[in-house]
Amino acid sequence: MTGRLSQSVIEVRQGDSFTISIYLRKDNKDVDLRGWTCEMQVRDKDNGNLKFSVYGDPVDIANGKIALNITPSMTSIPVGDYACDIQVVSRTGEVNTIYPSDIHKVGTFRITSQITR
Repeated sequence: MTGRLSQSVIEVRQGDSFTISIYLRKDNKDVDLRGWTCEMQVRDKDNGNLKFSVYGDPVDIANGKIALNITPSMTSIPVGDYACDIQVVSRTGEVNTIYPSDIHKVGTFRITSQITR
């Protein structure tokens, strides 16, 4: 499960798997994510066309833990930089973008080149 996650860039080698682990807390308490959804979308920076989206899988949802499991078919898009974000929607419909956390930035999903095919 190779890849790298920084404050506004997610990097994955083309054709690789990558898991993004998410742990949500508020006021030093785990957030109960039962009834919530979490989605990451990756889009072309130029035209906004959707390249792929992935929903969070439960890990320990009662204690704020989910995972975004990115598959090789998702990362088999052309090498380059794409726009991305991760949003959660609460059971009451409240929407929060959790990645990137800086509201003045758009996340970058970067596909790097591979050798072995």
